[in-house]
Amino acid sequence: MFLIKGITPNNKSNGFAVFDLLLTKLHTMKCVSCFFLLFLQLTFSQNVETTSVDIAISKYIDGTLLTPADSIKINTLAIIIGGSGPTDRDGNQNFLKCDALKKLAIDLTNQGFSTFRFDKRVVKDLKKGIYDNEYLFDDFVKDTRDIVDFFEANFDFDKVVLIGHSQGSLIAMLASSKADGLVSIAGPAESIDAIISKQIKQSAPEYAEAADKVLASLKSGQMANEYPFVLASLFNPSIQPFLMNWMSYNPKEIFSKMIIPSLIVSGSNDLQIDPEQAQMLAEANLLSQLMIIPNMNHVLVDVSKDPLENAKSYNEPKKPVNEELIAGISKFIKSL
Repeated sequence: MFLIKGITPNNKSNGFAVFDLLLTKLHTMKCVSCFFLLFLQLTFSQNVETTSVDIAISKYIDGTLLTPADSIKINTLAIIIGGSGPTDRDGNQNFLKCDALKKLAIDLTNQGFSTFRFDKRVVKDLKKGIYDNEYLFDDFVKDTRDIVDFFEANFDFDKVVLIGHSQGSLIAMLASSKADGLVSIAGPAESIDAIISKQIKQSAPEYAEAADKVLASLKSGQMANEYPFVLASLFNPSIQPFLMNWMSYNPKEIFSKMIIPSLIVSGSNDLQIDPEQAQMLAEANLLSQLMIIPNMNHVLVDVSKDPLENAKSYNEPKKPVNEELIAGISKFIKSL
């Protein structure tokens, strides 16, 4: 493990992640056999000509494959996994448009790597007005494994790298059995119940004790019927099975047993996942590399320590992705 750059700001609020979690929706129907390519078109990214292919991996998962021009092509595929909530392939939700994952994919494709980013399965449901409450975190993991299997069966990439953002970090770890490398961006080291507890203590301390009782009940496998009304969206009975499934995983413990090359990345101005979480992950696996990038926030752009500027950036899709992030990921993938 090596620390490229490290700045850890103090006294920051992580409240955004609680509200992000409230949006988390999944779909429990199982993936079926893969479909083939829907259509092919040429597009032009900021720097190089690329081929863009929209692919239906299964009846629930659609995504976009970007392939760089042959002159710079490196035969490696980076699969980008989004964070919590109904996140689409570009990294956006209904009231959040930052294009973080789209910009990440384009910038990495400009470096010579093919990239695949995809809509979480709930996105298609929401577009149809479907709200299925029987979700499990494991469905995300299965979707990612299905994506890896699809490209293994239908393409000839030399290497596959999983890039998980936020919640996607844990998903990448659990789905990494066939991957050649892993990149965790803004991924927590602690289980989600510990993260939620910390966030509520910081953003709404008056509800911390009640929230901890609910989390303890869910951790033991028991549904909770009593919770403050203000936390109803977080602890609604329809969401509790999903939370119980999610909190059964401890990222630090899982990562400590992984043997594939890994890069752990965090931004110093991340309001949702403190850089300390990245440091904890890296310390759990001495084979990993650690980058803590000054000024970068949760949506991968540079901001000051002003929380208002930080929040505003969640709806500024034209802000460029941090250049050091792209350089660090590129260097890591090329080293595999």
